[in-house]
Parts: sequence; C-alpha cells; structure tokens
Amino acid sequence: MVFLEYIVNLSVFSLFVIIPLVIHSFINYKQVTKVRLWAGLYAGIFTFILVVLSIKQLGYSFDLRFASVILVFAYLGNLAGLITGGFALLARLYVSGNWYVDILGWTIVMLGFSFMHLYISRLTSIKKAIILIGTYVCIYILFVSFFYKINDNPFFYLEHLLFVVSGVIFATFLIESYAKLYRLNNKLSYKYKKVEESESKYRLITENTFDLIAVMDKENSISYFLPSHKIVFGYEEAELEGLDLSTFIHPDDVGMFNYTLTRMFDNKQYKSIDFRFQHKNGEWIELESSCMPVKKEDHSIEHIVIISRDISERKKSEEILLQSEKLAIIGELAAGVAHEIRNPLTTIKGFVQLYKMGNNSADYSDLLLSELDRIETITSELLFLGKPQAIQLKHTNIRELIESTLDLFSPQVIMNDIQFKLNVEDSPIIITCEKNQLKQVFVNVIKNAIEAMKDGGKIHINLRKSSDSQCIISFQDQGCGIPEELLPRLGEPFYTLKEKGTGLGLMICHKIIKQHNGSITYQSKVNEGTFIEIMLPLAS
Repeated sequence: MVFLEYIVNLSVFSLFVIIPLVIHSFINYKQVTKVRLWAGLYAGIFTFILVVLSIKQLGYSFDLRFASVILVFAYLGNLAGLITGGFALLARLYVSGNWYVDILGWTIVMLGFSFMHLYISRLTSIKKAIILIGTYVCIYILFVSFFYKINDNPFFYLEHLLFVVSGVIFATFLIESYAKLYRLNNKLSYKYKKVEESESKYRLITENTFDLIAVMDKENSISYFLPSHKIVFGYEEAELEGLDLSTFIHPDDVGMFNYTLTRMFDNKQYKSIDFRFQHKNGEWIELESSCMPVKKEDHSIEHIVIISRDISERKKSEEILLQSEKLAIIGELAAGVAHEIRNPLTTIKGFVQLYKMGNNSADYSDLLLSELDRIETITSELLFLGKPQAIQLKHTNIRELIESTLDLFSPQVIMNDIQFKLNVEDSPIIITCEKNQLKQVFVNVIKNAIEAMKDGGKIHINLRKSSDSQCIISFQDQGCGIPEELLPRLGEPFYTLKEKGTGLGLMICHKIIKQHNGSITYQSKVNEGTFIEIMLPLAS
C-alpha cells in the first residue's frame, strides 16, 4: 500500500513537471511578463497538492514538497523558490498539527537554499540541483537527529530521504531531456529556416538571371540547367535534360569543346571556352563559358558545372574592332607592299619592251611568269588578311601558316635589315584554328618585333610539340625590350608603349588566342629583347 502511494506521488510530481514543459512547446515564454512569478505560483499550487497527497506512515506524513522547492530554486531562482516554499509551508500547516517543528524546519531549509543559491547562481541548473540536494540531505539529517529518535528506525527516515531525492533526480532527468530535445528542435528549426531562406534566394536568382548554369556528367549529358536556358535558347526542360550537349554545339566547335572537357577530366582544373550553341529557331548563339569540375571525396570528377553567358552582341563589336585593326595593319604594310610590287613591275615592264623589240627568249618568259606569281602571292596574302570571313575552324599546318605570314614581311625585312630564323620539328604540327585570325596574331607579334629592332637583327621563331599535346610557338627578338613591371599590363585595352599606338593590337591577339583555348606569355628585359610564347592545343 505504501509503495502504491509512492508511485502515485511520483506520478503526480512527474505530471507537475511535464505540464509546463508541454505548455512551453506551444508558447513563447519570453513574451510572458514576470515569468518567474507565475512559475513560482504554479509550482506552489502543485506543491500544495503534493502535500495533500502525503504518505502517512508510523504517525508521520511524508511528501515531495521539498523536491518541488529544490527544482524551482535550481531552475528559476530565489524568488520563484521562496514562493513555492511559501505554498509548501501553508500546505504543511494545513495537514499537520506540529506547527513549531514544521515552521522551524521550513525556515532552516529556505535559508539554506537561499544562501547556497547566492554562491551557485552561475552554475548550470543541473549542478545547482545536485548541490541543493546535498544541502537538503545535510539539513534533513541534522534536523531529524535533533528532533527525532533516528536510532529507533533509521531505515524509515532513509526511505523518506530517498523518496525526495529520487523525485528530484527523476524530475531533473525529465527537464534536462526536454531541454536537450528543445535545443535540438530549435537548432533543426533554425537550420530548416536557413535552408528555406537559401532556397528562396536561390530560386529568386535562378528564375531571374540570364546567365546560363548547367551541370554535365562524363557522358556530356545535361543533368541540370537553369530556367534561363529556355529564355535564351527557347528549349523546354524535357528537350535538354539527359541529352548530349554536343548535339547543340556548332560542328566547327564540337572538337574544341570535347577536347577541353576531356582535358578537364584529366587535369581536374578550371577551364574557359567560347563556342556556338544552336537556338531552337536554328540561329547560332555565341557563348562564353567557364567550366568548373565538381570533385568527389576521392578527388575524381563527378560533374562539370558550366556557367555561360550570351556574348553574341559583344562578338559583333569585337569583329568590328578586329576588322579595324586589320585595316590599320594593312595600312602600315601598304608602303612596303607597294615597294615589293614595284620591283617585279619594273622587271616586267623592261621585258615587255624587249618583246616589242622582237626578242622572244624563253628565259624571259619564265622570268616574267615568276615575277607575276610574286605579285599575285603578295596581293593574295594582303587581301586574305583584310577580307572579313566567316569563322571556320580547320585543321591547319602551323608551319605553313607561319611561313605564309613571314612572306608578308619581305619588304620590311629588307628595309630594316632583319633576318628570320625559323626552327621547326620535322614532323607536321597540326592544330585546329581559324587561319585568318591566327595569322593576324602572328602579324601583330612580328610587326612589334620589327619595330622594336631599330638597328636590325634576328628574330628567332621556334615551333614544337609539348608532352601535354600542346603546340608551342615562340618568338625571340633582339629589340629594345620592355620593363618587367609593365609586362602584366600587355593586352589591356588602349595600353601601349608606342607613341602613336592604340593598344588594341595585343588586346585582339589575347582575344583570339583565348578563343582558340590557348595562352600567350611574355618575358622581356630592357636592351635584351622580348620573348613571346604562344601555346595552342594540337588537333585531336
């Protein structure tokens, strides 16, 4: 029977602890003013109920009133603890006739808890509860030893003490478990809120950007893309998802695109590439793309994120700039070309006069044809350089392209006492390029070298293959050189070291080399000449 009463008291006490925890789950207690006062009143009312349900044994009444007081002192502080203790005293006086002992015991316990709380106020609640339990045990043993005959039935008093201590321990376990669960729930709620905010921001960006972001796997299949693809290209999601990206790329750009991605999977490094993508209506859109590898834990590449931008309008502007730069170069070459053409024309004129005089030697005919071929070669190269042409990437022997470019400078070489030294590997070096654009790069580089060599000299040109499937073209002049601190600025728009230069020549060279997925670097020292190295991928 006594055991059952213990169970009932502990159950009621547990209910007293659980109810505010449940309420706390549904309301924000921070919005309630004087929360400690209300909590103390609530605990006091339940303590009154616990005293009414006290256990009667051997003429004494035992209850869990001080378990409530310990909890309130530990978790809510002195004010709430004293309020709860006040209700506990009133309830005890209501059910017991021994007022003197009850008031004295209550006073000692309250003073002990209050003074102890001043010293432990900065500790955690669970540590406070443990210390207050120890305080209560000490006061209880001393008080019972003084007012009662503890030796007559020590287990009786020990049983009551364990009853109170077990109530505090069980309630503390409930509160701490709830607190841990509450903190975890708050943490999860906070993270969930952050995820929602992040998703909202992401959706806002992805649904309102004209930049194109796609995720591609090793098979070149598109696994994800932004809604902007529909706006820019006109395709629905179902028309793109899972398809090979190469099917939408211009045939002239597919080889370069696949080569770049293959190198990415091998080198695991960031790459940039320009290519043309077909709109649903059949038009070709110029794209500038940055490709970034997404690595797994074993550092292998799982996906490639491709961030692209429509640069069709910019390309048109660059073409206009490119053409104007070509015309400027042609203008600079015109004087030398005129001189180069005048020489064979003088020869032809003389032999025509001989023909009129009746001298029809076959040797003269061969010489006439040779001079006419020379004029045709010079004019063809000049027209080829200046004529606007559609971009056509083709396999090209880089040696032949260099040699045809050098032919353009025959007059300048003679007039400026320059010698070209071309060093090429025996095996053919084939790259995929737009010949006219690449020739413009070589013209710019060689023209700059000639202009830097006021006293003449040699220009060494080397062509070779690297171990990583690159064609390396280097130019070494013996000119005045460039200060090293100025080298990083070469290629900037309108930055020039020439008195009448525009700075657009090298800028266009950089653009062309980038479009061919290559690189250009400079080394130079004043009065020691300049070394320029261009790297371009070999044809796959």
